Amino acid sequence: MHSRAYLVLFAGVLIASTASIMITGAIDLGISPLAVAAGRLSIAALILTPITWARSGPELRQLSRRDLGLALIAGLFLTIHFATWISSLAYTSIASSTALVATNPIFVALASWLILRERLRVGIWAGVGVTLAGSLLIALSDSSTGHGSAPLLGDLLALLGAMTVSGYFLIGRQLRSRLSLLPYIWLVYTAAAVGLLVVLGLSGQSLIGLPTLGYLLIFGLAIGPQLLGHSAFNWAIKYLSPTLVTIAILGEPISSALLALLIFQQPLQPLQLIGGGILLAGIAIASLAERQGSAADQTS
Repeated sequence: MHSRAYLVLFAGVLIASTASIMITGAIDLGISPLAVAAGRLSIAALILTPITWARSGPELRQLSRRDLGLALIAGLFLTIHFATWISSLAYTSIASSTALVATNPIFVALASWLILRERLRVGIWAGVGVTLAGSLLIALSDSSTGHGSAPLLGDLLALLGAMTVSGYFLIGRQLRSRLSLLPYIWLVYTAAAVGLLVVLGLSGQSLIGLPTLGYLLIFGLAIGPQLLGHSAFNWAIKYLSPTLVTIAILGEPISSALLALLIFQQPLQPLQLIGGGILLAGIAIASLAERQGSAADQTS
């Protein structure tokens, strides 16, 4: 079973890595980032709706108002995450965007310290410092030779995407202790889809009249990275350690950068490579420290 779990995890990372590629392809077709985000979440929510209600209808009907409210707030965070991160790909390189949005474990740790008053171990603080240094190197690289029309704006949008998805994860940490996976992701995906559709409509845009290839790319995003990719992570974590899964997911920015180099000929600058490596090392250090701390707390 473990060998199968490794294969599923590896496949999940590869599938998730294609998200930025398909998003960039859709944007290059003239489709707005908001339309890409709204289409991706809407299709995912529609696919999940009959499956969720068939399997978890009683659980959803017994949902408390408090948990429903928390799920809606998590959906709001997810709305902002997809709107900002997908928009970042219109301004900066795929390598920088995917590396910076992967900093969410750092923001989760900081929010846990500031808001939840959880004590952070020395290793987590070290990871925060290393990640910050890597982020600054990426920003410095993009300010001089970065790819995109407004690299620093794209970098900031990617970081905002990391911050908001951290809020989503923090709420999910509470909700998942009382709610099973399928109802939870259906609630937040649906809330995020509605939020993105509202923003799309207010901006005077719609999902009607897009190029055929654009619809195919959005559908691929919903099926691949949104449903299959994340489902693979959630399945593998039952058989593999959370630390291993967390570290493996850090391969996503690397795979995305390599695909961008092959498909879009987006070159990797030396400073960008160094910054990305330092950033991923910082996340790995913080993740390992957090997992080791959790294991120590459980045995004490």
